[in-house]
Amino acid sequence: MNENITKRNELLAQKTIEGLKSRNMTGYYAATKEEALKIALEIIPEGSSVTMGGAMSAHEIGLVEAIKNGNYNFIDRDKAKTPEEKRAAMLAGYDADFFLSSCNAMTDDGILVNIDGNSNRVSMICQGPKKVIFIVGMNKVCGDLDGAMKRARNVAAPINAQRFGLATPCAKTGKCMDCKSPDTICCQFLTTRYSRHADRIHVILVNDNLGF
Repeated sequence: MNENITKRNELLAQKTIEGLKSRNMTGYYAATKEEALKIALEIIPEGSSVTMGGAMSAHEIGLVEAIKNGNYNFIDRDKAKTPEEKRAAMLAGYDADFFLSSCNAMTDDGILVNIDGNSNRVSMICQGPKKVIFIVGMNKVCGDLDGAMKRARNVAAPINAQRFGLATPCAKTGKCMDCKSPDTICCQFLTTRYSRHADRIHVILVNDNLGF
């Protein structure tokens, strides 16, 4: 990555980490995807139970592969063969030691923004797993809450709708149409502005463009 962009990201990350700290959340800055992976694995002790939502960023830094191949109990809903097995895996995830996630956007003072369709992801961010680890590319850091919400609705949501092959207006136009389509993935909006429980939410900011 261009050294000027890297310097800008490093400075912005430090501001964001201070914002997270003021909100009782822990922030880290990783100069590379490899460093981000190292930080994440240092947070997660071997033998831990781990689950996740649809976090492409966790895949991109190699974290999901490392958990699957390591000494961890990975609760993988994608291995379910029936709807009943998938539901059981999702319910088991609420009691996991760690939940891996990303965010659709966040502010540079530490507010996390997530939009969800089935709501398993946002519900686990709120409560359930003992700790939550967010992997967040610096491309998702916005100047304020309005900007973060606009990014989540007009960048992340249309791309995810296209990725899942959904028949939503945004999948066709590339921007939020504030729809009520049966396929809408914008069912629940979560803004995480403070964590009442210290050491529960960890945010690893990565000097890269990750996720959507």
